[in-house]
Amino acid sequence: MTDTVTKKRRSEIMALVSQKNTKPELVVRSYLHKKGLRYRLHVKELPGKPDIVFRRLKTVLFINGCFWHGHRVGKCKLARIPKSNVDFWKTKIEGNRERDERNWRKLEEQGWRVIVVWECQLSEKGVLDKLAKDLLAI
Repeated sequence: MTDTVTKKRRSEIMALVSQKNTKPELVVRSYLHKKGLRYRLHVKELPGKPDIVFRRLKTVLFINGCFWHGHRVGKCKLARIPKSNVDFWKTKIEGNRERDERNWRKLEEQGWRVIVVWECQLSEKGVLDKLAKDLLAI
């Protein structure tokens, strides 16, 4: 399928996509806060600026969008490569994946526990309950 907007307009649309305070992130934060868990947001001193940081638990959460972070491309319905400008998107998403893995490795080397919550997981029943239970058990 051909894109129905100009390249300039597509670029403008993509530039509007938020990097912080996304809907999946707000859902997770709201749920964890209701469970009594307190955290810091987007701590700049840590590799990758994790979405949620539990300093006392030495645990960080990344809430990843399936499209932008290449979640199981081909298996996750939200992680698909656009049909236009395919080479750009493959390179972009692969670069994001590599950067994520580097940041996760650095955090683990510093003694942090890294948890990744994928956007598609939020529609699964009980995922947030399990996450909160795991965090409270630490």
